Amino acid sequence: MGDFNMMLLVTGAAGFIGFHLAARLLANGNRVVGIDNLNDYYDVQLKMDRIDRLKKNPHFQFIKLDIADKEGMTGLFSGERFDRVFHLAAQAGVRYGLTNPHVYVESNLVGFLHILEGCRHSAVPHLIYASSSSVYGANTKMPFSVADVVDHPVSLYAATKKANELMAHCYAHLYRIPATGLRFFTVYGPWGRPDMALFIFTKAILAGEPIDVFNYGEMERDFTYIDDIIEGVVRVSEKIPSDYGAPPYRVFNIGNHRPIPLLTLIDLLEKEIGKKSERKLLPMQSGDVPKTFADVDDLIAITGFSPVIPIEEGVLRFVKWYREYYQV
Repeated sequence: MGDFNMMLLVTGAAGFIGFHLAARLLANGNRVVGIDNLNDYYDVQLKMDRIDRLKKNPHFQFIKLDIADKEGMTGLFSGERFDRVFHLAAQAGVRYGLTNPHVYVESNLVGFLHILEGCRHSAVPHLIYASSSSVYGANTKMPFSVADVVDHPVSLYAATKKANELMAHCYAHLYRIPATGLRFFTVYGPWGRPDMALFIFTKAILAGEPIDVFNYGEMERDFTYIDDIIEGVVRVSEKIPSDYGAPPYRVFNIGNHRPIPLLTLIDLLEKEIGKKSERKLLPMQSGDVPKTFADVDDLIAITGFSPVIPIEEGVLRFVKWYREYYQV
């Protein structure tokens, strides 16, 4: 996605991945329309600060809009022709679904239908949308492969992401809408989400508060640095799924392909912050899984890209950003 001066839509532009993606697409010389409903699932000020940074580029336009708003979404697509749609808006979080299930259906199912309909009626050349490693659910075969059957979600969030893949496949089949789904694996880095482990741990260690370590520390995550995620997204966006009779539809894993034990992550954080943590070992939470591990062979084969940022470097960059942003 070089300097083509394309018109691009990024949904969830105030979110962690959406913000970084919009910044990269703008840096590549494109025009970007970013939408977000700025909901209060987490700190709205952090979202606004991300948007304010994007607004410094004259080729960025922000529209406050909820993807579940049918009229608003119809107006968005009828008013602009997009060369690519990057759909990252969603109700995030695994555990939030235990107490707020309706939000997931509104955002992740109804909202996604509005995206698909918009792409259909304005013949968008390529839809790139966020799925999640959570679709692998109760799968135990490692590493997780896109060829695996993913019919055993353990959270409502995961079920909605699996549904997104099925809906995109259906639209690719019926209307030949080229669609690429991306199963992200535990994304982290500067400007990250406050509900993610790295953020929670950093905040607690700096404040001298205990941290909750679930499954008694027997957890592994395929932590993937944000710059690697964005590079993967941009490269995939250039590879429109070709239509050879089958639907123009693909799904990729974007992960680091190196699972890291949770306790190793905490050790790295302590080293970087220069303080020891007080660890509260607790049982597994509902909707969680003990390990994630991405098979990225397809991603490498099609785009030539595989993640490069090691966890040590990623944690260093995150802590540096956190201390600057929160002035601690």
